[in-house]
Amino acid sequence: MIHYGCRLLQIVALLGCGSSCCYYLLCLFGAFAFLRERKMLAEKAVPAPLPPVSIFKPLKGTDPEIYESFRSHCQQDYPEYEIIFGVSDPADPAVASVQRLQKEFPQTAIRLVVCSKVLGTNVKVSNLDQMLQTARYDHLIVNDSDIRVEREYLRRVITPLADSNVGMVTCLYRGVAARTLGSRLESLGIETDFCAGVLAARLLEGGLRFGLGSTLTFRRADLDRIGGFGAIVDFLADDYELGRRIASLGLRVLLSDVVVETNLPGYDFTGFWSHQLRWARGVRDARGGGYFGLVSTFGLFWSILALITASGAAWAWSLLGVVVLMRVAVALAIGSSVLQDRHLLAKLWLLPIRDLVAVATWVMSFYGHTVMWRGERFELRKGRLLRIEN
Repeated sequence: MIHYGCRLLQIVALLGCGSSCCYYLLCLFGAFAFLRERKMLAEKAVPAPLPPVSIFKPLKGTDPEIYESFRSHCQQDYPEYEIIFGVSDPADPAVASVQRLQKEFPQTAIRLVVCSKVLGTNVKVSNLDQMLQTARYDHLIVNDSDIRVEREYLRRVITPLADSNVGMVTCLYRGVAARTLGSRLESLGIETDFCAGVLAARLLEGGLRFGLGSTLTFRRADLDRIGGFGAIVDFLADDYELGRRIASLGLRVLLSDVVVETNLPGYDFTGFWSHQLRWARGVRDARGGGYFGLVSTFGLFWSILALITASGAAWAWSLLGVVVLMRVAVALAIGSSVLQDRHLLAKLWLLPIRDLVAVATWVMSFYGHTVMWRGERFELRKGRLLRIEN
């Protein structure tokens, strides 16, 4: 009986290795497609009308390098735009950075909106709804407070909206890690796992059907058609929902050739784990089928299991070597070539730890519905947040 159980595990492990290798190939094809498109865009760039833009940055507390992230938005090579910051509490520490920014860049239209109403459990979206009321322009950009951008960012994320069939433009991003282990693991996961999954999904689904919080560029008219920010004010994955609903209008969601940057907090391992679990449960509720299918992508776990069940046979060691080689190839293609992270090699030795933590996170994400978000506990039900009263 033990022998048959071991054989069964070995078969499952071999199937897992096979599916993981197929997934790695898909990620590599996704990376090469993105790089090819980026090169074509650079060669065939055609000047297009540049409409005025309203940039929304909802805030709560401070992030690493937050002021430099703000400054990068004020140094855009773009004719007309405004930046609207929103806070729920006028005493929020981020307010000081906004006031400093207004003094340094008096020529840029920068406004701070105090959002006194709580319209739903997702306070960020609640604030966005109130910030929208002050916006002057019809082309809108929402990005997270910790996003740093290059000088051509606005031109490159707005230009695709000149095509009436495009409803949203979103961006990949790289994570600049702090010195802690948790922060480095987070950065590595973004660059070699999350972004790889985005490129794979784009190939499998014939395009994106969701947005990424690093950049959401869209028209006010299309936002109105999906019910405005109020329609997603109780959802945890607001960026996903916004992209999904705009795509449901029959409009395309494009992945820009721009890669933006975020400075990650100095997570300890507990903070890293909590953040990963929140993200995992959010994806589980938003994309249940795709999330369950992740079990077929854990190549390192399956190859180690195959090695154990084969009692260290030579063929199992060879299989492990093939899987590791393909996994590293994906990491280099995405992290180094697509995202252009100059520090990837210094973090690459952490890849086995990161991948095994991902397996543990995936398993634990099915045990419970609670998430921690900005210091508060919520219950997650079908993507919606329900506040848990202490």
